[in-house]
Amino acid sequence: MNVVTQDKETIVASAIREISHIATLPEITVKIVELVESPTSTAQDLNKVISTDPALCSRILKVVNSSFYGLPGQIASINRAIVMLGLNAVKNIAIAASLAKLFRGGDLTPRFSAKDLWTHSNLTAATAKLIATNLKLGLTDEAFLAGLIHDIGIMVEMQADRTKLIDVINKAGPDSQGITANDFLETEIAVFGVTHQDFGSALCEKWKFPKSLAVVTGFHHRPHELPFENRTLTSIVHVADRLAVEAGGGFRMDLRDLTPDPAVLDTLKLTGERLADIRSQIAASAGDLGNLLG
Repeated sequence: MNVVTQDKETIVASAIREISHIATLPEITVKIVELVESPTSTAQDLNKVISTDPALCSRILKVVNSSFYGLPGQIASINRAIVMLGLNAVKNIAIAASLAKLFRGGDLTPRFSAKDLWTHSNLTAATAKLIATNLKLGLTDEAFLAGLIHDIGIMVEMQADRTKLIDVINKAGPDSQGITANDFLETEIAVFGVTHQDFGSALCEKWKFPKSLAVVTGFHHRPHELPFENRTLTSIVHVADRLAVEAGGGFRMDLRDLTPDPAVLDTLKLTGERLADIRSQIAASAGDLGNLLG
């Protein structure tokens, strides 16, 4: 291991230790993740766990009954929601309910608020799901969660050292058009020594999330650096990140250019026609999607 790599790992490990109060998922969320990952679990097992938390039940039913899922009629029970959506989708909504609490708090600066980042994360999640559905890749639930957590490393920065994050925000911009004046990732490296991708990947590992989600958080700005066979999910989020900002999805300081990388579009075989169709779907419901998870 070279010195630079060692220094990066030390910086990231120190930050994760600093935020022990958020680096541990709520017990009920851990139980839900373990249940869904177990091949022997049933819908009834998941229903029993979720039903012990009325607030979580309420949030899940709100999402299930939103226009985003387009289910017929009102779903009034968690058991019915699990049957209609599947264990994985309900697991993701439960994780999202836990994550929403991390994005609370006032504006950090006039240029940045956790609420704007959460709005963007919601939109990116919904857009990633739309892309995966459009491409018929069988990754819709995983794409949703990957989109939701792709920028979670920025919250690690905020919780671990607010002063440094304020420094990054002030140095990076944005300008009068809302475009970042200096490269956000380069500014993060200058201030923190690493980027939000490094922090996000480490937090996913701390949470024992699937490796694929740690890869997305760690490479969503550079999916081309991954082996070709491992690029799909990260490429979906790379595109969704930009389309979400186009639709007015809150935070955008880490994106100077909203044009998806042509090589990434090629990886996904995402044609201009399909891209236009996805854009129109997002535009039609961007307001609802931005507040999907509260």
